[in-house]
Amino acid sequence: MNNRLKKIALIGQPNVGKSSLFNRIAKKRIAIVSDIAGTTRDIRRHEVEILDKDALMLDTGGIDDTNDAIFSNVKRKAVECAKEADIILFMVDGKKLPDEKDKELFYELQDLGKRLALVVNKIDNDKEKERLWEFFEFGIDENDMFGISVSHNRGTKSLFEWIWEQLPQRPVEIDESILEEDEDESLENFLDPIEDINESAELDDGEIRVAIIGRVNVGKSSILNALVGEERSVVSPIAGTTIDPVDESFEYKDKNITFVDTAGLRRRGRIEGIEKFALMRTQEMLEQANLALVVLDASDELVDLDEKIAGLVDEYGLGTIIVLNKWDENREDFKQLEEKVRSKFKFLYYAPIIAVSAKTGRSIDRLKDKLVEIYDNYSQRIPTSVLNKTIETATIRHALPSPNGAYLRIYYSTQFETKPPRIALVMNKPRLLHFSYKRYLINFLRNNINFEGTPIHVVTRSKGQRELDEEHEEDI
Repeated sequence: MNNRLKKIALIGQPNVGKSSLFNRIAKKRIAIVSDIAGTTRDIRRHEVEILDKDALMLDTGGIDDTNDAIFSNVKRKAVECAKEADIILFMVDGKKLPDEKDKELFYELQDLGKRLALVVNKIDNDKEKERLWEFFEFGIDENDMFGISVSHNRGTKSLFEWIWEQLPQRPVEIDESILEEDEDESLENFLDPIEDINESAELDDGEIRVAIIGRVNVGKSSILNALVGEERSVVSPIAGTTIDPVDESFEYKDKNITFVDTAGLRRRGRIEGIEKFALMRTQEMLEQANLALVVLDASDELVDLDEKIAGLVDEYGLGTIIVLNKWDENREDFKQLEEKVRSKFKFLYYAPIIAVSAKTGRSIDRLKDKLVEIYDNYSQRIPTSVLNKTIETATIRHALPSPNGAYLRIYYSTQFETKPPRIALVMNKPRLLHFSYKRYLINFLRNNINFEGTPIHVVTRSKGQRELDEEHEEDI
């Protein structure tokens, strides 16, 4: 995430349409939209394009002056967000009269000295524009007030143009390659497709996208806050406090780590209303992630739902760390609990298990280091010479089987993809190689090359076969 972009904060009471405007600006459904007041509780960040300029949108929880602990925390974080922003969009409900809470907060925001716009939403037709006069009592210039209807897409063009005027021009990038004459003849038709892919250099953007998953109230938000080093996500003992995922990024060891604090998953039969969206969002974020933290409550018994949630990681082929949260410093039964976890999650046998305490900070730095290490394993490309030597050694120690007297031979092996690693075994009779021998080769590779935390996909193919046969792929 580009931290140099100008930041735009959306501030306002619950249910005034902030999430809908956020989605309109982002041009996709990022925020959860609901008629239930208080759906948004955390600050979400998303890079957006306003016409031809870039910015970082910050969507805050609805501000509501009540004694409720969550809302009081949301208000504090929203004001903090406004102080961080360069541009503030203060949103109110145009179908209601201006109230003292709105005006009090608006004046507080004015004192910050930021570019400030008053956005009056739910002005659905020309007749309702007359109500805009009532909002001039905020003491704002008419050029900084906008009557819009997000649901009807009315008046948003003027607002977008106002935002555009506050943003700097996008830097012009020149592609120097177009200035040089390319005299190299293409080798595309002369190379084996897999060898060609293997020899081509891959550019790693260094972006580690981590999905934090687990059932309700295992401490995912607390772990996020501990990893990032400050309170970014609203933390509450109330189960299900996190509804939307919260994207947060920071630099660590030359890597940009983006955490997605996903909503706590519940049993499907208990999912109602907003939490249906939360489950959908979790799955969407797993599609975008490359690493996952499977968070378990070390103070509670493992249940079948833990196994089902962990199964999502296996389904999406992510690099994985199993995190035992709420670990007491004085506990001495780690080995015993580790055995239970291994027995429950046999399909994640390659994932390291780390016991942490988000509350005390125990092993949080170790978890950060392990994230970088697992990502390196997940994105590594093994040189073809090293891979072939390892496979050759494995076949010498344990000969290839001869099903029904057939002679099997592996000509060579090559890694053709990363994230996760995918390896092709080019051989004479690919259909006859039993999956148990593939698993032997995988285990041998793991014993000789650091693949900790990452699944490995193995594909068998015949020599000269132009495309990989998905039917012969084994996920191990």
